[in-house]
Amino acid sequence: MIRLVFTIIAGVLLGGVVHLVSVLALPRIASQDAYSRLTPMTKLNAVTPLPLADPNNAPMPFMDPAFALAICRYDLSGGPIKLTVPVSQAYTSVSFYTRNEVAYYAINDRSAGRKVIELDLMTEAQHNELPEDEEVTAADRLIIDSPTATGLIVLKAMAPEPGLMPQAQASLAASSCKVQTDAPVAKQEEPAPAPPPPPAPRGRR
Repeated sequence: MIRLVFTIIAGVLLGGVVHLVSVLALPRIASQDAYSRLTPMTKLNAVTPLPLADPNNAPMPFMDPAFALAICRYDLSGGPIKLTVPVSQAYTSVSFYTRNEVAYYAINDRSAGRKVIELDLMTEAQHNELPEDEEVTAADRLIIDSPTATGLIVLKAMAPEPGLMPQAQASLAASSCKVQTDAPVAKQEEPAPAPPPPPAPRGRR
């Protein structure tokens, strides 16, 4: 009887481990994930509006017909990204996903407290390369570290009424997502001080 109980417990634990590993590995092995599906219809490091939700042809799952959507498919290998999203009258949100569809940050117009959501997206290595004076001047600037060099930014603007959808789409169309051309240079090590000159030789008497 005890052996049967242990066998059942071991089977349940093994099944749970297999299920967990399968769920975690699925985004990495899926050939038609969100990034792959959106690649043909979006530009790199640019905001691309998506068509309105259509049950027969939806580029992303669970699209809400009350929201206008836009995508920025980013690649930070060329430098940090500057993201600017004008806030719509109803509600605006921005969500960040890694290449494997793992959400790592989100912000909306309420938390931003401004008429424009503006931030810098960069890798941790690029953030560490910011010079010290840049860190001081950027104290009031929102900097987001991306866990991966590539990923997706999902922009949403709510239209409470169908007649307000063009306005929500226009706010997303005015958004910008591009590589910073004036990205700060990396830290440079200060040159070592020059050794003092050797003492002048004393003349013979």
